[in-house]
Amino acid sequence: MDTLVNNSNEIQSIFLTLKQFITEIIGEEFVEEMDITIDSSFTKDLEMDSIEIVSFSEKVKNYFGEEIDFTGWLSSLDLDQLIDLNLKDIIQYILSNQNK
Repeated sequence: MDTLVNNSNEIQSIFLTLKQFITEIIGEEFVEEMDITIDSSFTKDLEMDSIEIVSFSEKVKNYFGEEIDFTGWLSSLDLDQLIDLNLKDIIQYILSNQNK
């Protein structure tokens, strides 16, 4: 069964946290114009550049702890995976690496 199906409260909590990080990085005025969903892509939908994604990864690391090596995980992805990266992918990564 899919990890996202089993943990709906935890998924919503992580999603809201990630959405807050995005708001802090790109600005509330831009976020208000967007419909950020769990399927939102960083490059296509949110139009985040590499510097913003690095800032986002630092926030993820600081919030979720050292066991979530978000930067290391990102570096393991190929270019197409990075371009298509969305919030659902990140939530699945966080859920699969918490409590390891």
